[in-house]
Amino acid sequence: MSREVLLRFPVDLPEELKDDDVLRKGKEIIVLELLRKKSISQGKAAELLEIDRQALFDLMNKYDIPVISMTDKELKDELTKDIFSGEAK
Repeated sequence: MSREVLLRFPVDLPEELKDDDVLRKGKEIIVLELLRKKSISQGKAAELLEIDRQALFDLMNKYDIPVISMTDKELKDELTKDIFSGEAK
């Protein structure tokens, strides 16, 4: 389902804020905030921004969004997992 986001400002914007680069940055920030809130997946974010996953990871790093999000228990389980059996030690 496609949705359009329309931003309204109470004042006229300067012409330099209407160029494609500013609009792209605005879309980037909205998509990254949705990703930060876990409202969309990394795959969906990359698709919406029309970039590959590596470029998305670079943006996530730039905006301090973790690429992997785990609880302390999940991280401990992963770090203690026997890599050959796939089971926690």
